[in-house]
Amino acid sequence: MSDEVRTGPATWLPIELPARVVLFGSLALGLLLRARIVFTDDGINWPDEIYQSFEPAHRLVFGHGLVAWEFLEGARTWAVPGFVAVWLSLCKLVGADSPSTYIPVVKLVFSVLSLIAALGVYRLARGLGARELEASFAAATWSLCALALYFSARAMSENLAAVLLVWGVALTLEDSREARITGASLLGLATLARLQSGVVCVVVLVVLISRFKKTGWKPVLEAFATLAVWALIYGAWDAAAWHSLPSAKAGGFFHSAVVYYRFNIVENRGAGWGTAPWPYYFVYLFRTMPGVSLALGVSALVALKKGWPVVLTLAAFLGLHLFVAHKELRFIVPVIPLACALPALALSLLPAKPARLGLVLLGLAVAVSAVNHKTLTMGDVGSYPERADSSAWDDFGPINRLLLAASRQGDVCGLRIDAAHLAWTGGTTYLHAKAPLYMPGFPPQHGFFNYVITRPNSGGQRIATEGPWELVKLGTTCVPDVNYSWRLP
Repeated sequence: MSDEVRTGPATWLPIELPARVVLFGSLALGLLLRARIVFTDDGINWPDEIYQSFEPAHRLVFGHGLVAWEFLEGARTWAVPGFVAVWLSLCKLVGADSPSTYIPVVKLVFSVLSLIAALGVYRLARGLGARELEASFAAATWSLCALALYFSARAMSENLAAVLLVWGVALTLEDSREARITGASLLGLATLARLQSGVVCVVVLVVLISRFKKTGWKPVLEAFATLAVWALIYGAWDAAAWHSLPSAKAGGFFHSAVVYYRFNIVENRGAGWGTAPWPYYFVYLFRTMPGVSLALGVSALVALKKGWPVVLTLAAFLGLHLFVAHKELRFIVPVIPLACALPALALSLLPAKPARLGLVLLGLAVAVSAVNHKTLTMGDVGSYPERADSSAWDDFGPINRLLLAASRQGDVCGLRIDAAHLAWTGGTTYLHAKAPLYMPGFPPQHGFFNYVITRPNSGGQRIATEGPWELVKLGTTCVPDVNYSWRLP
């Protein structure tokens, strides 16, 4: 990818047996670990994984769902909900329209995308000049590290952007015209999924410009033209979705980008969800996976000469997020697969014996991260400092499993959740019934719901129990709530 490395149509899957064992073995193990998470964890790290993906997709496919402010004011594109809606529609088409089915299906899809990103790590590492075995260990790093395992099954824009970015960067900076156009298109799609990915598009163009003395201007112009087409698609998509909003300007072109920028940068309203100092990402990346993080940091320094395009991409993306007051570890997930390619290059620059020792150390760090992933706490992943010692897994999972139990009752005409704010539940995605959802503090509610998720021994007919909560049936009918708002409180 640098001037010293030519990246033609070389084989991008390993030929050597040890490399194949490492690559495909880590992918198989990564799939097993992700599948276990999908079928045992109904938790939520942050409301976005429901209300910016599942819930708008559910509303699109099934006709009802709670609406977050982003989809009232047009602060997001429909790329991620549209992608989720495809899988919900397929489930509906074959009669698998139960939340017990379509939720795991979508989570498995995102898990597989995470493993496809691992293959992208291999391709990127080979493009940087890494040997097959080292590149296979790089792919295994993303496939099995704790950060990937924790986030990969979640229907978030960051996960969709991650697979698009790693493949987009790898292909755009190759010598093939077809690869370059395909890669630039993937970068454009990544920006549709998550606006911050646009920074990577800019860096890639800078890298191509830096190589013009050897390659000429043609690669730059091809990538720029492709990205320009995707920018027009972004604007047109926004116009189609948001042109009717009173706040839309210029027919709604780039409306979501304008609203998002104003909300987070100009008005700094994201700070209302919590703030953190600039070292936040380095601190919690290390706490989530210490050995792997150390390997990534050292590799970035060792491989800087040949891997500078990736290091520059990481620096630009991190720089964009470091000084924004509101921080969440998931925000940098899109570029961590890029970072995972750097140890492969760093080790490939070493003689055989030191490289083998480095592979052993990297393998141990990845193995420890994979083995310990279930011990992650909220304090490790940088969420909810007021309960830093609580497990990061299955957070609010019992509530969501009670929503699944309610979805199987068939006579739900309204449900109140005493256990949490609606934003920290699975909402209509898990309940599936077209029934109002309430939480305490929104009177009048008498008669509007016939089921409630509450503390045990409430006196009603107990339907199911999960942890400290139970699903209780209060009656068979509800008073229609003509003033109910489907807006997420």
